[in-house]
Amino acid sequence: MSEMDIHKLTGAYAMDALDELERARFEQHLATCEDCRAEVAELRETAALLSETVAVTPPAALRDSVLAGISQIRPLAPEVTASPSRHADRPAARGRGWVPFLVAAALALIVGVGALVTQPWAPSDEVERLTAAEQVLQAPDAQAVSVDLGEAGNATVTRSKSQDRAVITTEDMVSAPSGKDYELWFIDGDQFVSAGLMPDEPDQTVVLDGSAGAAAAVGITVEPDGGSTQPTSDPIAVFDLTQAA
Repeated sequence: MSEMDIHKLTGAYAMDALDELERARFEQHLATCEDCRAEVAELRETAALLSETVAVTPPAALRDSVLAGISQIRPLAPEVTASPSRHADRPAARGRGWVPFLVAAALALIVGVGALVTQPWAPSDEVERLTAAEQVLQAPDAQAVSVDLGEAGNATVTRSKSQDRAVITTEDMVSAPSGKDYELWFIDGDQFVSAGLMPDEPDQTVVLDGSAGAAAAVGITVEPDGGSTQPTSDPIAVFDLTQAA
């Protein structure tokens, strides 16, 4: 193996793709070549970063355009250097040597494995998926009932039986007393099932915890900080779902 050829083994060495003889010869060269040591370190760092990424399937159109573009790439012509120096042509030789490797790596990601999630074609949950609250509020069978709490604000409960969920939205709702929390309840006759605590904010949209399909009403009570397993006070608001619009 020529001195020039051995410089091309940095990539294979970084990826553990050399046989024992090649590895031994390259490590002997590595001990005396600062440039190769630096390149091996950079390649290993890049490989470590790639191993932490998550792949998704790219659009079919992207794969087709990449393959079409590759078929039109003209290989670089060999470079001839005027300097007789032993290392003068090393940068150019290594640069050309990496072209096929980089193309193969790109194809492995785009065609065989997928594209990194940071690519612009990757789907976004925020764009393509409705939140749990939006699924209820936009459901075809969504039914809403509002209660005016006077100076305490107002609130609306929307229930979708098809989603089996309910959502409460509030406007200008006053905070719970110090050391207390507002707790939500599904009500069916004299049965109260906790549906979670409300955040201490005037305007909010909260998905109630648990199944809402069979509930006859939703109530709000004032409970000790952290909530209760059963109401300890009369409801300050009751939303009659049997009368929901």
